[in-house]
Amino acid sequence: MKIIQERKLCIGCGSCVAVCPDYWEMAEDGKSHLLNSKKNPQTGNPELETKEAGCNQEAADICPVQCIRIIK
Repeated sequence: MKIIQERKLCIGCGSCVAVCPDYWEMAEDGKSHLLNSKKNPQTGNPELETKEAGCNQEAADICPVQCIRIIK
């Protein structure tokens, strides 16, 4: 499964960090950052391969701009 953040859409509300701090942190630019992610060279989006979505599904659901996607 893959977690994808469309970081350009992020407004820096911090909801993902609040519900899923093991995977998310606030970066210096005021936007959230997906920990241990790699930037997709084609899209520029941070992506993380993982076995389970865990709290990331809640982070995706709570995001007001829906910039977090879970691909199963």
